[in-house]
Amino acid sequence: MFNYPGRKTILCIDDDDGMLGYQRALLERRGYKVLTAASARQGLQIAAACAIAAVIVDYHMPEMNGHEVATEIKRLMPQVPIVMLSSDEEIPENALQVVDAFVSKNDAPGRLLPVITRICGENPSPFPMGAERLKIMQNLLD
Repeated sequence: MFNYPGRKTILCIDDDDGMLGYQRALLERRGYKVLTAASARQGLQIAAACAIAAVIVDYHMPEMNGHEVATEIKRLMPQVPIVMLSSDEEIPENALQVVDAFVSKNDAPGRLLPVITRICGENPSPFPMGAERLKIMQNLLD
């Protein structure tokens, strides 16, 4: 395997086993360590117990939605960036304001890895913050 700096750990939370398998394969090929959770509750337990560099969370899940999960993770670890995934084209604005990036599941093959590398600080140009970040997410939804 290539020697990637830091071997950062990414937590993937999704109730779809197929999507978790896809994310694991994509990220491990890039050199990340991947932890997966098939439920919101399991994801929160892992987030509280492990050192993670970033979280990828699905918006639609039973028990808690991705907005609720992201809010709790940000409360516990405000410095950890969160990427929200969804097959929906319209995610509530208040959910998008909690996360650092949004990627449509339809666009995941081409967009997920670049977003993760950017928010994990592996790209010389940092991921836009604040209003610029929100504008980019809104453009993704258009």
